[in-house]
Amino acid sequence: MKEGYTATIGLEIHAHLKTKTKMFSRSLNDPFHAGPNANVSPIDMAHPGTLPTINKKAVEHMVRIGLALDADIANFTEFDRKNYFYPDIPKGYQISQLKYPIVSGGKLAGFDLTRIHLEEDTATSKHQSDHSLIDYNRAGTPLMELVTEPVLHSAEDVMKFARELQLLLRYLGAGDANIEKGEMRIEVNISVSKTDKLGLRSEVKNIGSISSAGRATEYEINRQIEVLESGEIPTQQTRGWDEAKGITVFQRNKEDSKDYRYFPEPDLPKLYLHEIFDLEKMRSELPELANQKRERYVADFGLKSEDIEAYIGNLPMALFFEATMKGLDKSNAKAASNYITSDIVGMLKSDDLKDSGIDVWNTLDAKMFAKLITMVDGGDLNSRGAKDILLEMIQNGGDPEIIANDKGLIQENDVEALKAVVQKIIDNNPGQAA
Repeated sequence: MKEGYTATIGLEIHAHLKTKTKMFSRSLNDPFHAGPNANVSPIDMAHPGTLPTINKKAVEHMVRIGLALDADIANFTEFDRKNYFYPDIPKGYQISQLKYPIVSGGKLAGFDLTRIHLEEDTATSKHQSDHSLIDYNRAGTPLMELVTEPVLHSAEDVMKFARELQLLLRYLGAGDANIEKGEMRIEVNISVSKTDKLGLRSEVKNIGSISSAGRATEYEINRQIEVLESGEIPTQQTRGWDEAKGITVFQRNKEDSKDYRYFPEPDLPKLYLHEIFDLEKMRSELPELANQKRERYVADFGLKSEDIEAYIGNLPMALFFEATMKGLDKSNAKAASNYITSDIVGMLKSDDLKDSGIDVWNTLDAKMFAKLITMVDGGDLNSRGAKDILLEMIQNGGDPEIIANDKGLIQENDVEALKAVVQKIIDNNPGQAA
């Protein structure tokens, strides 16, 4: 960023929540694995006389997310109608939340949050050359919207936050957060200024990955600086990210909340969450979260940060590592981890295994793998032999000791015998020895 300028960034992130049915109907919540308009009901299509009902599991997910973020969980909350007219909203309004969000405050990755509220997703528009099609499978999917305080200042901040939110949702089982499927959508609000006063902001949409969020942020910061340098004043607008060109493009002037004419949803009851849920019990039942796992892996195993992040992002692999360590001393943790994150991961990409379809973290026997590490540590196997045995274990299973004996890979560990071999070599090569 050019010296003298400060970028102030806030994020709005939408994420699908994992529930069996949609937010306000009994239609299956399965927008990506069915034919167009397969999971649709009269409620989703806003047929006259239909009434919505609240999906309790979606509300429960929201409460657990808020507890994990050490945020405030509202007692009183309600839903609102957000009015706008577009083909992907058959009712002419979206059921959302304005004044009384379920979650307020909290912190993630060191950044303060404003709120997290619950709403329904829209349908999907598919544009053809001369017409558009609407798939209502996604309409009504439970959707959380998280809003941060304007406390981020760089593309690196944006990517760090998005990665940590993705991990949080997956660890809680609240959502898969696959951005490429549209299960998590990042919108970046950016303003650039030379003073403490915030400049007018641009909201950047249509971002397809976490790395794209970083590139879009970087581009938009530099674009606004160029506008200011030219003597113009940036306008408040919504822009889209063009992945192919690596630029943001103008879409429309940005709306304010008053433009949506919010009012309380009359067809849904008010909720008193402290009466519906036992918050302390739910807090005590939260799983170990990513940052807690990082701290434990350092304290218990002394692993390097690269290995820890590999486990943080791959829960099956982390579970395999922990199952392995049940059969090993902690002094073997680094060696075991190196074989897992380097050798096994490398083998999975090799010609031997890349097309095998083997689910290694669930099929490889952790006890037998621990035995292999013990044999290496005891000097019974060298590194090359251990890797050959490991490949055999991944492909066909088996006991590493039996495999090693069958393949003649057990090393000679008789010190006196080794001394005799070394002495013979020295005696036969006096010049080289000297």
